[in-house]
Amino acid sequence: MGAQLRVYKRRIKSVSATKKITKAMEMIAASRIVKAQRQVAASGPYATELTRAVTAVATGSNTKHPLTTEVESPARAAVLLITSDRGLAGGYSSNAIKAADKLTERLRSEGKEVDSYIIGRKGVAYYGFRERTVVESWQGFTDQPGYGDAKTVAAPLIASVLRDTAEGGVDELHIVFTEFVSMMVQAPVEKRLLPLSLDPQAQESQEESHAKGEILPLYDFEPSAEGVLDALLPRYVESRIYNALLQAAASEHAARRRAMKSATDNAGDLVKSLSRLANAARQAEITQEISEIVGGSSALADANAGSD
Repeated sequence: MGAQLRVYKRRIKSVSATKKITKAMEMIAASRIVKAQRQVAASGPYATELTRAVTAVATGSNTKHPLTTEVESPARAAVLLITSDRGLAGGYSSNAIKAADKLTERLRSEGKEVDSYIIGRKGVAYYGFRERTVVESWQGFTDQPGYGDAKTVAAPLIASVLRDTAEGGVDELHIVFTEFVSMMVQAPVEKRLLPLSLDPQAQESQEESHAKGEILPLYDFEPSAEGVLDALLPRYVESRIYNALLQAAASEHAARRRAMKSATDNAGDLVKSLSRLANAARQAEITQEISEIVGGSSALADANAGSD
């Protein structure tokens, strides 16, 4: 067997082994997407109703609270970035990091200081390599997050919102994550969690109802509107972060499945190409051997004829 043919066969064996691995990772990611989608769908109604409750309290009272009150001149903002713990997911983490960089630049252009909070090893490594300051980071749960993880992340963020800016607190809380749109589309988005932006459609509907003379609902808050907002603040932040974690997890699995499918297809194409080259090398080797046999036979026949 020629040296070139041995090289081709060794490469085919190596690529075939890689193809098995990428195919297995594709199947694993595909199976996890279904579970992640169900979790996203299950967490949505709770977060939506909680937001409605906060909106009802905010519109039904004149209480000033960090959850709903805009600061006239915000000086500092916190940005929570959600990336992945593992790679092999295409541009999933890099796209989220780019969105966070754009948001950070915009906030700084508005004269605000930015405190960065990172979820995922990829984001931590990116900021660490560039020696960027990170207030706090979390790792180890991006592919399968739980509500306890969301509470752990939300605790220092809520504390920073409740502190005065002079003491290191923040006036705004933003989150950057990858939204799961479909199996083929995952889009990085940035949203402001605090202060809560009241739904303009809800306000317009209330104004229209008031103009028509309709009776608007009256709310009694026990013990007070401020007390209700204090109770809803951590729940609201935790639910929004949890929903974002689930969206990001589903997006990560979808991006990894797509990346592994592409790698599997490329490996299959490479195996076909190498197989054709190996067949050509084998055919050339066979042709060379036949030529050598024919040449040797002709030389032997000429030698026998000369001896006669």
